[in-house]
Amino acid sequence: MVSGYVQGVYFRDTCRRMAIRRGVAGWVRNLPDGTVEAVFEGDPDSVQQMVAWAHQGPPHAVVDRVDVYEEDPEGLTGFEIRPTPWR
Repeated sequence: MVSGYVQGVYFRDTCRRMAIRRGVAGWVRNLPDGTVEAVFEGDPDSVQQMVAWAHQGPPHAVVDRVDVYEEDPEGLTGFEIRPTPWR
């Protein structure tokens, strides 16, 4: 979960492009509360690089906090931008 000024700054698209470059599978989406949620799967070093990138984000983002939760892999392939889940 990424908090801060992270919506409207191409966070999701940049995240997708960075993940594809690193061979990381998963997804990213905006949440209604203004945060961004992302799931990364793949080589542990590549996943760690994505987590490190999320702490900075794209040029116009201002990341205040990144919460990381370890979960069992889902066996994802590719990387997609998912729609915002509206309440």
